[in-house]
Amino acid sequence: MGATPGAARRRGAAAGWTAGLSVFAALLLIMMGVMQALEGLAALIHGDFFSVSNEYAYRANTTAWGWGHLLVGILAVVVGFGIFAGVAVARYTGIAVAFVSAVGNFLFIPYYPFWAILLVALNIAVMWALAGFDPRRL
Repeated sequence: MGATPGAARRRGAAAGWTAGLSVFAALLLIMMGVMQALEGLAALIHGDFFSVSNEYAYRANTTAWGWGHLLVGILAVVVGFGIFAGVAVARYTGIAVAFVSAVGNFLFIPYYPFWAILLVALNIAVMWALAGFDPRRL
């Protein structure tokens, strides 16, 4: 007994959604990675631009923040292109990179609040989109 035409349409619609989510996640990851790398470069080039009060519990040298953001940003861009290329491990790596980036930007909020909160939101969207993508449904 074959599949009903309605079931085939549902599978087609699900495949469209999952493919759309993967493109969405890859684009967001690349965009977030570029923004993160620019944040890191700003901290490395003009570290005195960022200031925070002495009462912040997670105070770190802006050079250390800069290198961390730059490296995570570059990794995010590479993983984003890996998702576009269909590399299987890129999906799980993308979730991990987005998680690390979200935590890093959460800790960076006192240094540059609006930018850090924006990147945390983008990382959450990336994690949501990658967790919802199932390549077996394509």
